[in-house]
Amino acid sequence: MPSLPPAETYPDARRDYHIRKGVTFTANFKEEKAVGRLTEIIALRCGVCAAQARQIRTAAVLHDVGKLKIPKSVLYKPGSLTPEEFEVIKTHTTLGAEMLKSIQGGLGEMTRQTALYHHEHWDGGGYWGRFSDELPFYVPITSIADVYVAPVSARSYKPGREREAALAYIKNQAGAQFNPALVELFLPLARNDCCARAIFERGELFAGRY
Repeated sequence: MPSLPPAETYPDARRDYHIRKGVTFTANFKEEKAVGRLTEIIALRCGVCAAQARQIRTAAVLHDVGKLKIPKSVLYKPGSLTPEEFEVIKTHTTLGAEMLKSIQGGLGEMTRQTALYHHEHWDGGGYWGRFSDELPFYVPITSIADVYVAPVSARSYKPGREREAALAYIKNQAGAQFNPALVELFLPLARNDCCARAIFERGELFAGRY
């Protein structure tokens, strides 16, 4: 069993995960369902009604659908990407928004906004330089859910240790990648909410992956 990477290397593991995550839309949809369920839990904790939380969940499940249109030679490339290849990876956001344009009404707007902006940061340091607080509230909660779910999908470590690495990363990114208020809400939820913990501890959405 590999050892847990140092905290400072966690962003590299996240990048590796996102580069290769497109395979889940054709081989294993469980990661996206986990992001969706966790996003719904956060939305409910924020006071959103159940009907809207279900729509937010649907949008979160589809947040990375644009990776279906990224060339496999880039998605599955072993080793590091060139700067040009990483620019190709970034287009999964715009491609996803375009793919979802046929969805009508409020749900359609949610899916497109989430696909387009889920890599934006609170401090403006994301893909397209948008400040996440300028975006609909469901976009940054999808982003934090994705960061929490990511390591168990990317690596084969024990789920409990993966959860701690993810939580440490999220805590460290308060005021940078994430709104500090969102981090303050999320951390105790991830530790204490039975549904949020089950994503890692029981492996109900990741059976056979660790």
